Amino acid sequence: MTDQQSAVTRRRLLRAGTVAAGGILAGGVTGGTALAAPASPPTPAGRLVAKPPALRPGDRVRIVAPARPADPALLARGVEILESWGLTVEIGAHVYDQHGFFAGTDADRLADLRAAFTDPGVRGVFACRGGYGTQRIVDRFNPSGLGRDPRVFVGFSDLTALHGRLWRTARLATFYGPVMNWNDARTGPASIESLRRAVMTTDPVTITRNPAEPSAAVMVPGRATGVLLGGTLTMLTTSFGAPDFPRLSGAILLFEDVDEAAYSVDRMLTQLRRVGALEGIAGVAVGQITNSSGIPGYDLATVLSDRLGDLGVPVLGGLPLGHGPGQLTVPLGVEATIDAEAGTLVTAPGVR
Repeated sequence: MTDQQSAVTRRRLLRAGTVAAGGILAGGVTGGTALAAPASPPTPAGRLVAKPPALRPGDRVRIVAPARPADPALLARGVEILESWGLTVEIGAHVYDQHGFFAGTDADRLADLRAAFTDPGVRGVFACRGGYGTQRIVDRFNPSGLGRDPRVFVGFSDLTALHGRLWRTARLATFYGPVMNWNDARTGPASIESLRRAVMTTDPVTITRNPAEPSAAVMVPGRATGVLLGGTLTMLTTSFGAPDFPRLSGAILLFEDVDEAAYSVDRMLTQLRRVGALEGIAGVAVGQITNSSGIPGYDLATVLSDRLGDLGVPVLGGLPLGHGPGQLTVPLGVEATIDAEAGTLVTAPGVR
């Protein structure tokens, strides 16, 4: 059997879930089997992903702060962008509050989150800022009814926990994109248009590899299709075993991160392998790994190639998704295809 035939066979076995997690691969050992990945709630027969209606001029949208408070000047720019699309923008009651690290107490932030997702007139919910805090409240947020009245949700970074909760509980398609604490130095015209097209049109979304991204050095050839799930690697790792961690079997895992040294990225990917979280994934899409320090011979590219290269699935790095400049928007919870050699991630629209 040729090396190429072996790789194809390996990928098929992984997708079928029949490969033992301790099996030996060329170049390394797969993740262990100490823990099984947490199962998602059963999906009723025939139930599809809940896609919200595309936003239209005149729709009410609300900005909330499940984590840190807004910077007034930066949030004003975010509001200006949304209003330029004809949207009517509302601000959550506690967005500017300061309570330690957070935008108000846990109860305050939870109340704002619930209000935004239960007001039938609110058609889109935008996070104002990440940082830290969403994990403290996400388990008390029950979005189970959203499948009957889905609405747009946009955020990234610390909001990874909320993306996972919305997917696990309501099967809601969400959008991994910029927060409204808008920084034009990092998120310019291309970021604005990517977000607008994602939430206001039913066009498929195509993200193309940027060779200048630090993660662009990792590439395992192949093509794979699956539901796109994931977020910030730190948040995913610290959520394993919690109700917001998505089951990744058959999925394409998207991850990105910021200010994490190469050894830290290694540790987090190793942890996900050890607990079995990566068993059966269809492929890996790597976004912006920003400000990652390393040493000669043990830099980010080395770590990503070592920890992802022997999974037996296509891997595509260099996608402008995450904390870096030129951040684009992509829907989560929808079917996506990565073509590693073509350098593209193509998803179905996240709205209907």
